[in-house]
Amino acid sequence: MKAELLKRIKDIQSCSDFSGTVLVKAEEVLAAVSYGYANRSEKITNKPTTRFGIASGCKLFTGIAICQLVDEGKIAFDMKLNECLDVPFPHFSEEITIHHLLTHTSGIPDYFDEEVMDDFEELWIQNPMYRIRSLKDFLPLFQNQSMKYRVGERFHYNNAGYIVLGLIVEQASQMNFTDYVQENIFKKANVLESGYFELDSLPSDTAQGYIDYPDHTWKTNIYSLPVKGGSDGGAFVTVNDMVKLWEALMSNQLLSESTTKLLLTPHAQVDDDGNWYGYGVWIKTNEKSVIKYHVMGYDPGVSFHSAFYPTIGTKVVVCSNKSEGAYEIMQGIENEIKVMTC
Repeated sequence: MKAELLKRIKDIQSCSDFSGTVLVKAEEVLAAVSYGYANRSEKITNKPTTRFGIASGCKLFTGIAICQLVDEGKIAFDMKLNECLDVPFPHFSEEITIHHLLTHTSGIPDYFDEEVMDDFEELWIQNPMYRIRSLKDFLPLFQNQSMKYRVGERFHYNNAGYIVLGLIVEQASQMNFTDYVQENIFKKANVLESGYFELDSLPSDTAQGYIDYPDHTWKTNIYSLPVKGGSDGGAFVTVNDMVKLWEALMSNQLLSESTTKLLLTPHAQVDDDGNWYGYGVWIKTNEKSVIKYHVMGYDPGVSFHSAFYPTIGTKVVVCSNKSEGAYEIMQGIENEIKVMTC
């Protein structure tokens, strides 16, 4: 199994020029490999200890944070937005609840609507990314817009909804969102090397994100993303830390057993192919059971996939510091470990 899995990963890497780190772990490590450079200019290679940006992959952290505050009785899933957040949204429906925000069914407008926009960089031409360092800095991008859909009408992947959830975390906990995650999620899960780092002040052993062009030139993503991530995306993790996070979540170390089950419940149907959304986590099902819980993230210079497969107890983490590549590696791993996807 190990030899075949490593060969499959290497074959895909050779075709795609994948840059990043891959970890596959069941009861033992099945694959742990790194390719490419964390810093191309200095020729510093990616390693298992390298921290990578994971874009929207960290919406799971926001889901966990909200669920922790529910466990503590500070908020409730059916609480209305205007009951738990002292921020004016003049054109938002009064029927929006925390549950709707968690499941992308609130109907609010998004500051980056993936149904109509495909270039995240364009967003920062009129809105300088170097000014986006806190959650409230995102508010002018969507706060005064009108609803896009009726509340609960449909699943509509929504980054703004997760910004609002982060603001709820801050108000309920009286802590900065990223500090809350560091203290109440990362520390509890023994996740020691990950965090929300500013792009203009990255710590050591952190991969630069790279945007490649057809003429073989490239640039880093420092001017293509908000300078600091938050509740909708932008954390940096190591592959080992992400495995620890899955293990802590699935063993009820971060939440009560009942609330963990709620987070992992398929709440919102995404399509007719067995894809659902829980609280900050994607869920793939077949007619009988859950195939996998997974998170993913794509930004300029960032490509990330990670999954937990409950029937076989395997964790997979694929981190890349290029705009593409994680999906292909993930598919190859799933084919090799015989995960049924239909």
